[in-house]
Amino acid sequence: MIMHAAEGERPGVVIGIHGLANKPPVAEKTRWWASAIREGLVRNEGLADPDFTFRFVYWADLRYDVPLACEDLPDPYRAVPGTDPFPDGGEAPTCTGHDILATLYAGLERIQEMTGVTPVDDTILEHRFDDLWHYNVTQAFARSVRARLIEELVAHRDRRILLVAHSMGAVIAYDTLRLLERDDPSVRVAQFVTLGAPLGLAKVKLKIEAETGSVRVPNNVARWTNLADGDDIVAVAGTLAADYAPSDAGVAVEDRRVINDYHRLDGTRNHHKSYGYLRTPEFSRLAAGFLGPAGAGPSADPRRPATSRSVQDTVRSRL
Repeated sequence: MIMHAAEGERPGVVIGIHGLANKPPVAEKTRWWASAIREGLVRNEGLADPDFTFRFVYWADLRYDVPLACEDLPDPYRAVPGTDPFPDGGEAPTCTGHDILATLYAGLERIQEMTGVTPVDDTILEHRFDDLWHYNVTQAFARSVRARLIEELVAHRDRRILLVAHSMGAVIAYDTLRLLERDDPSVRVAQFVTLGAPLGLAKVKLKIEAETGSVRVPNNVARWTNLADGDDIVAVAGTLAADYAPSDAGVAVEDRRVINDYHRLDGTRNHHKSYGYLRTPEFSRLAAGFLGPAGAGPSADPRRPATSRSVQDTVRSRL
């Protein structure tokens, strides 16, 4: 059942930021994210025609000269036939191969954090998560990516914000929130949702501590929910609540295991894909609770027109 926002609350906006690797053109990627969110709301929450303001922070063009051609993608967004809800995280296996790997990583993580030497994470980042490696070592790139998210958050400071960050986008979003916490505390996020986030990696946490002095929930976040599929290799470090201390106001990370049902065109599973995360019942429940009568609002930002720039692209969720 949808939980409506309190009467008189400010209208809401959903802001998404993508993760690792090159992407399709911004317009297509934006439509696909909005479609996946809408598909989940229809099937999991029973909403007949969900409509919401969606803004997308696209940064792949800062790393790649040419976007991926949509017709050549092995993993585009496709609606799943049927009307039943998607599988709930309660149906997930209690122990997977990923869980065993996460346990092994936890021991290595403690050694890396104690010594400050991170050979395991360096290998993972450089050879598996090249974009995140580049983000960590190239300050100009990191500043440019963060600036795009800052622009959107500042532009919507007078609205309730649901910030949805996938994969490496979760690292970018976290860093940006800590910057804004210091530089512009009037910008606040009602809900922060991370999907398949590598925020548990020792290398990431050590960098956060070096930049901000502490690894904790940002003080400008009212709620943080972390969703991870048990077989998502990018979330190899496991849950985040034990690693990120509560904010000064006592806001703690809420970890939720989900089932990412996404299948590539060849039928194989991709436990990390953003579209699968965006239509999980757990995310739909959070989005529905955020999007009440006061939160839905018009699909176009009433304060300024959408532009063709990749940094911002507003779309209707009726696609």
